[in-house]
Amino acid sequence: MPLNLAGTFFPSFTANPERYSAADKQCMQRTVERLLATETSAARPGMLLGKIQSGKTKTFLGIISLAFDNGFDIAVILTKGTKALARQTFARVNKEFADFHQRDQLQIFDIMTLPNLTGYELSQKLILVVKKQSDNMDRLSAVFEETYPQLAAKRVLIVDDEADFASIGFRNNAQQGVVANVTARQIDDLRQTLAASSFLQVTATPYSLYLQPNDLIVNGVEFRPIRPSFTELVPVHVDYVGSDYYFQRSQEENTVASYIYRPVSLQELENLRQQDRRRFKVEDCLESDAIDSLRGAICNFIIGGCIRRLQDQQAGRAPKKFSFLVHTEAGRAAHAWQERLVLALNFHLTDAVKTKPDVLRRLFSRAYEELAVSIQAMNHPLPPLDDVLREALNALDQGWLMITKVNSEQQVEELLDGEGQLRLRTPLNVFIGGQILDRGVTIANLIGFFYGRRPQVYQQDTVLQHSRMFGFRPIEDLTVTRFYTAPAIYDAMRRMHESDVALRLAIEGEPVQPIVFIQRDDRGQVIPCSPNKILVSRTTTLRPFKRILPVGFQTDYAVRIRPVVEGIDRLLDDARPAAGFDQPFEIPLAMALDVLRRIEPTLKIEEDEGYDFDWEAARSGLQYLSNVSPDQAQRGRVWCLVRTDRNVSRRVTAGSHAVYSDAPDTTRTEGAIARQVAIDIPMLMLIRQNGLEEQGWRGTPFYWPVIVAQRNLRTSIFAHETM
Repeated sequence: MPLNLAGTFFPSFTANPERYSAADKQCMQRTVERLLATETSAARPGMLLGKIQSGKTKTFLGIISLAFDNGFDIAVILTKGTKALARQTFARVNKEFADFHQRDQLQIFDIMTLPNLTGYELSQKLILVVKKQSDNMDRLSAVFEETYPQLAAKRVLIVDDEADFASIGFRNNAQQGVVANVTARQIDDLRQTLAASSFLQVTATPYSLYLQPNDLIVNGVEFRPIRPSFTELVPVHVDYVGSDYYFQRSQEENTVASYIYRPVSLQELENLRQQDRRRFKVEDCLESDAIDSLRGAICNFIIGGCIRRLQDQQAGRAPKKFSFLVHTEAGRAAHAWQERLVLALNFHLTDAVKTKPDVLRRLFSRAYEELAVSIQAMNHPLPPLDDVLREALNALDQGWLMITKVNSEQQVEELLDGEGQLRLRTPLNVFIGGQILDRGVTIANLIGFFYGRRPQVYQQDTVLQHSRMFGFRPIEDLTVTRFYTAPAIYDAMRRMHESDVALRLAIEGEPVQPIVFIQRDDRGQVIPCSPNKILVSRTTTLRPFKRILPVGFQTDYAVRIRPVVEGIDRLLDDARPAAGFDQPFEIPLAMALDVLRRIEPTLKIEEDEGYDFDWEAARSGLQYLSNVSPDQAQRGRVWCLVRTDRNVSRRVTAGSHAVYSDAPDTTRTEGAIARQVAIDIPMLMLIRQNGLEEQGWRGTPFYWPVIVAQRNLRTSIFAHETM
């Protein structure tokens, strides 16, 4: 039976073409069609999958409006279990459905404040907002089973917002280990009392929903995995800025995205964890190297905000207010120390206007120069330095910089505006907090994010939800946006982005085969594994032409490295074809692995600065790539491309920050060769650097390896570590 698209709710609800595109409406229509045609439950839900802060709420509210026109009478919206977000959801629903409520076509209630309903109200459509907490869920069950049993005979749509939070079958609890959640069971119990119901889960991080083990016993109770019966993808708006911008497009040279990331040392993150006057004295905050990145980030934020406000004034627009987020720790003591530190920076910067004008000008000029490169990359107007400095001094004098610590649910409630965003009270707002500032909380006009959460295991759904810099961002704001974190954290987030892309491509039904999940076993062999490994492991996504290489290292000293390099030279000379090294040539996998083992001790990864490289995982990945060739004769073989006499600098300059080189190969030459040759088996590039001291090395040659995955490769998510 075709959908009714001309009912009371849907046409009016989606009438604004600027808010609801044709793609948005098609997504809503497909979802309702599948809800009507497919039996769904807490164990087999429908899935609405969107990106973080990409318009999921807008979409599922549109779905509810269409469902009301097609036989559904009641919508139950399950929200994350905080008062602030439940209140936010309730306010949002009231606003979106206000016209229908005023015409007495719809009633909206928070389940915990549900009044005695009249027959007149019970005859209307109902929306019930319910926190995912036991008392809320118990109250919901009582409404259908005891208070108003006539409602159980109606058709009910249950929408589980942020479905991976509290609704999945199990979570890894720091105190108790793996524990089962009860929400899914409560939903199933509720469904037993309903004559007709459909269940739709909404999330941006579906890993804990899709990627669960086939069976699990938790505390003696059998766990039933939750896997969607269908998935609809929320359309991505052209102005949406997500993980691809921060972790993929950022690799493209001379783009705005390429300037956005700024590395932070692990030592500085440690300095921000707690006060230790042996390392750093707060009164030295303007000049101490101990907080160089944080100080630079605050200066960038002040200058960036002033530049944007001057640009707005020049364009005849009302100047915007801007925000900056510090999220490095979960503990409140760390938040208190960071608040004190940023307040001290504000005080000393303000005091420096009169007492240390040269220091202030140097700090602000450095920030201006760093931001200027990305503004000029877009050919946007750049206000003169003196105008920006004048505006920045005025900002300090007028108290524009507001520092707010947010680490409790009550504080979030007090700070949220009617739209569910943190209220920006001054032109420049710094928020310091932890987990409370993740999913569901929107921070408007965010142009600085200082992130440092370092869990023992990076859980993909949790870490990505911390990324409050995702969302709809005008390019003008992106030119002054900077993201500060340690290299190891950035690399973990980049791997998560790659896994996210791979999963979404599979869901979209791209003409590729399903994702393969693999891991190393105890003997070092690469074997298929349960996809839930992505939840508890470090992972690498292997896709066609993926590059794997060490970054952020110094070479060992010549006395130790020279004999190793000479040994590799001889090995390659023996394998070299008559034509020489100009063209790639095949070598046995065993030889490629041997070369990587020899190279490993010659490159000293800068772990203290947050860099990391898993050599064993790289070798295991190469082994897997070599052995999955469809051509049996090529299995156990690897293409080898040797380049010599190279002089890549150890560091490259990006803006005013030095970062480590990450491209010993070039896209136009070595990259092009790999794309032509590495079809069914991978390529190992061996780039022989001269290692000159003037380039930042130790004056001795070394080999820099680059593994390139082949074109004909099933996308694979490789778990470096087992449970």
